[in-house]
Amino acid sequence: MNFAQQHKLYQAGCEDKLEEVVARYFTKGSQVSSAAAYALLGGGKRVRGVMVQAVCDLLGGSAAAALAFAAAMEMVHAFSLVHDDLPCMDDDDFRRGKPSTHVAFGEANALLAGDMLLAEAFSVLADAECSEAQRILAVKLLGRATGAAGMIYGQELDLAYEDAAASAEVLQTIHTHKTGALFTCAVRLGQLAAGSAPGSAAALEEYAKNVGLVFQIVDDILDVTSTTEALGKPVGSDAENAKNTFVTLHGIPGARKEVQRLTGQAVAGLQASYGDKAWFLTEYANQLAARVK
Repeated sequence: MNFAQQHKLYQAGCEDKLEEVVARYFTKGSQVSSAAAYALLGGGKRVRGVMVQAVCDLLGGSAAAALAFAAAMEMVHAFSLVHDDLPCMDDDDFRRGKPSTHVAFGEANALLAGDMLLAEAFSVLADAECSEAQRILAVKLLGRATGAAGMIYGQELDLAYEDAAASAEVLQTIHTHKTGALFTCAVRLGQLAAGSAPGSAAALEEYAKNVGLVFQIVDDILDVTSTTEALGKPVGSDAENAKNTFVTLHGIPGARKEVQRLTGQAVAGLQASYGDKAWFLTEYANQLAARVK
């Protein structure tokens, strides 16, 4: 099986599991549930969910547990996007080529839909097909990656530094939390699904950290160089909102160099530790970086 085929299988696994989640946990006839389903099933690359499955496969683990963990990750990611688009945050009216959730369903319903996606992600983890100890640890990992020391803290810092210059160190801190925390969590949940101790593999930790930063840098570049039609969401919003980005700090050439440097580190570490067994994750890092070529 080649990369494209395997990637498609991982994405399909995410989509099938998310459809199952909607049928099992969402309330029929509820506008909030409809808004949550709109946000969750409206497309997307499923990067975090794919990563959970790929790490689990690398380590020879349980596909059933990995799919539940992947679905929970995608639910938290969808929650973050719904809230990100709200007028009080980035105030974006389009996401993935469609009206943002608050535009389609109203601001109050969107706010509650994001809350619901976050809450039900933990229901999915609690019902995962694995041991009780694994379920409890999965809840802890995702909670920490999302909350006060994770993604939400990164969002707080991102807002705090609007209209204020951020150093390279501060910018890295923002995005290590805002974007990187969920990438690290995806890798750790993949380890957990495989019965390994999350965070015990230095190469996987480094991979998650570097690929998470690459993903953010690429997004920063595309916000300047791409089009609304290509991205499916408004471009130029970083400048409009006076955001600190890797482009404002390093310029586009410097940001591209950083993409290549971090990708090289991620790939080299995996290959040194796992060799050819890491072929999918290696190619995945290269594909994510190649979005700006």
